[in-house]
This record gives sequence, structure tokens and C-alpha cells, in this order.
Amino acid sequence: MRFVLLCLSLTLSASPSWSQEALGLAAPAEVSDSGLLQHILPRFSLKTGIRVIADDAGDLVLETAPPGDPVFAREGVIYHLRIEDDAKHERFRDWLLSDVGKNTVESFVPQQGAPFSASFEVAATQEEIVIDGDAAIGEELSMTHCGRCHVIGPQNRMNGLGSTPSFAVLRAMSDWSERFEAFFALNPHPAFTQIDGLTPPFAPERPSPIHPVEITLEEFEAILAFVSIIKAADLGAPLQLQ
Repeated sequence: MRFVLLCLSLTLSASPSWSQEALGLAAPAEVSDSGLLQHILPRFSLKTGIRVIADDAGDLVLETAPPGDPVFAREGVIYHLRIEDDAKHERFRDWLLSDVGKNTVESFVPQQGAPFSASFEVAATQEEIVIDGDAAIGEELSMTHCGRCHVIGPQNRMNGLGSTPSFAVLRAMSDWSERFEAFFALNPHPAFTQIDGLTPPFAPERPSPIHPVEITLEEFEAILAFVSIIKAADLGAPLQLQ
């Protein structure tokens, strides 16, 4: 009897921890209704032990436009996965983008409609982005407000948080403009960012946990103008402080 209990204990300890809190994945109705999530999520969980479930209020979000990583497509629509700065979120994204994840997506046969494809090309051509605003003022504002966490340039290259990407790294991303234009809505920024005339005021019961970033729309445009002209990091080169 003791031997049986010991074997059972070892088996359970070697299995994925299904009691852990699940990660929620929000997706458009056409993806949820297709059955794709019911096909891929259990396979990811069995592979990694990380539970991901369909949840309209989930922190993982599938959307039909950037920001986010393009992960699969259907009938000309490319779905992007938006994640937070979390190791489990990154594990799910990396799995979807791996050969195993792509094969899992493409092995799904929906009862209705076209199949999903994980092999597609995102248009690489980008129009020149022109942003109105004073870039010089934007640089000063970036140093003042964003330099507390991000490396903006050589002036504060030793002051950024190690887990926070530099402006140069962000500028090298294909969807950099979308990321910066919507930064105030991307975590953790909503908790401490106020843009006059654009963001709602903080709820009285949930004040900013740090000294808030408070800027005007004109100052916001200036920051975007500065970002548009900075040199992007070479992500293929050896890692250097930006």
C-alpha cells in the first residue's frame, strides 16, 4: 500500500500543476467561435504545465491589429498576440511562434470557414512616418518622464531599469509607432500616466502608486516626434547598453 501511495505521489509531482492560477486569453468572437482555442490551449498546457484558458477579460489578448506579435491568420486577417511583461506570457507567445505551435494551429480543422495559417508574411514596407511636434522638447520630456524607467540615450544609459527596454530597442520594433502612440494604455502605464484631454482621471480609491506622469497632448506629440528621429538599435548586433 505504501508503495502504491509513493508511486501516486511521484506521478502527481511529475505532472503539470493544474491547480495553479490559469492565464486568461481574450480573443475576437470569430476565433473563439471557431474552436481553435479549444484545440491549441490544452496542448500548450500539457506541454508546459502552464494553464491558459479562454477568458474575455484575460491579460493575454488576441487582436486584429498591432501592437502585438502576429501569430496566425485567417481569410486575410492577421491576428496579433499582445502580452504583458511576464515569463509565462512570453512562454505562450514563443510556443505559438515555434514550429510546434505553428503546426498545432495549422492542424486544426474548423467545422465552418477557412482554416488558420501560421505561415504568412507581414508586409515589410513601411511608409515614412511624419509626426508633428517639437523633437527637441520631446527629448527633454522623455528624459524627465520616461527616463525614470527607460534608457533614452547616452545621457541616462546607466539609469534605466534592467527589465525595461530602451527607447532605441523599442524604436527597432516593426510596430514601434503603435506602441508609442498607445503607450498610455499599455501596462504598467495606465496606473501612473495622465494625458490632458486623452486619459480619464485616476479613480479616488486608486491613486498613482508613484509620482504620476502628467503631460499635455502637445507634449505627447513632442515625445512622439523625438522618438521618430532617434536611431533604432541593431537587434542583430551584440548586446550593448543603449
